[in-house]
Amino acid sequence: MPNNKSILVTGADGFIGSHLTETLVRQGHKVRAFVLYNSFNSWGWLDHCLPYVKGKFEVFAGDIRDPHGVKEAMKGCDTVLHLAALIAIPYSYHSPDTYVDTNIKGSLNVLQAARELGINRIVHTSTSEVYGTARFVPITEEHPLQGQSPYSATKIAADQLAYSFFASFGLPVVIARPFNTYGPRQSARAVIPTIITQIANGQRQIKLGAVSPTRDFNFVLDTVAGFIAAMNSDKGLGEVVNFGSNFEISVGDTVQLIAEVMNADIEIITDENRLRPENSEVERLWADNSKAKELFNWLPRYGGREGFKRGLAETAEWFLKPDNLAKYKSDIYNL
Repeated sequence: MPNNKSILVTGADGFIGSHLTETLVRQGHKVRAFVLYNSFNSWGWLDHCLPYVKGKFEVFAGDIRDPHGVKEAMKGCDTVLHLAALIAIPYSYHSPDTYVDTNIKGSLNVLQAARELGINRIVHTSTSEVYGTARFVPITEEHPLQGQSPYSATKIAADQLAYSFFASFGLPVVIARPFNTYGPRQSARAVIPTIITQIANGQRQIKLGAVSPTRDFNFVLDTVAGFIAAMNSDKGLGEVVNFGSNFEISVGDTVQLIAEVMNADIEIITDENRLRPENSEVERLWADNSKAKELFNWLPRYGGREGFKRGLAETAEWFLKPDNLAKYKSDIYNL
């Protein structure tokens, strides 16, 4: 594989973005990490990156909502992996305006700059939430889109913008649609870290929202491999591609699997604050990943029940390290 790509990763300070940045550096690429500017000079999870990666990537602190800064960050790069977004669904209920600015306008800034600068390939990040509750399973890329939360509505809009720049201007963009990614460093607003951090802190009555919905969980290293496969291929332009494990499991069964992995005897308590509005809850997600295999030769290494259990064990092991666990406030509900 040629190790000469110059890559901008937006959202590099986040959960998936930091893992992606590390992997790209390890593969020998020249990486510029776009992180959200803040007065603490924090680079998010990149402040805690693995020793062999430290100092081997460039950092650009900016704001995806600012078109000038986005274009500056992209200069000199031939590839853009666009992950920067606001992703918490509950937060989108009370602050939808910020989601429009970040997810839609931010994506427009990336697409516009990519067009002006002649970027060779853009991988735009979508989400399985755009499908809403499954109307048929497994979910193919032809499934209808349903904006059941302000978050998912803004992601649908951003995906359509990305496609429109391909259709209108021939922009070389691929729309990567990962299903529920989990793993080390994930925010406690997500269900798996919520469960793990409560158990790790000695709680045995686990507070959760709805446990009946099903999800298709994707280990973070599989999602990262999906982005890189989409980046390295010459196929898939103007296409939406699912990255999921093709394994469906309920939230309730996920709790039991985590308890098994962590040797804990637990009880689930329903916390009303964690329940989504009835029509906003996505009841069922299950990915058809055959297009990713066909186009990019991508397959999950953590697929099926056994793969999921292996991924959960690796995730729990990371959270159980005191330095990592101390970064989470498991006693309060994290939007």
